[in-house]
Amino acid sequence: MPMREYHFRIAISAERYLAHYQGLVSGVVVTLADGTRLEFPAESLRPFVTHDGIYGQFMLRVDDNNKLQSLQRVGD
Repeated sequence: MPMREYHFRIAISAERYLAHYQGLVSGVVVTLADGTRLEFPAESLRPFVTHDGIYGQFMLRVDDNNKLQSLQRVGD
């Protein structure tokens, strides 16, 4: 089954991501280079959280049903 890939940059401060832990935010919306908006579960970013927040370039893969398959940090 072929997967679609989306590439984007994230810059979320630790304070902003704290809203996820407090239950105030369940999803993250990013804008791709072509202007497309992409929403995915905020908990998917948990492995990438540092004391400063979440920063860098990411690649998200989804299956044909738009179900999240993987999220990887691919650059600074």
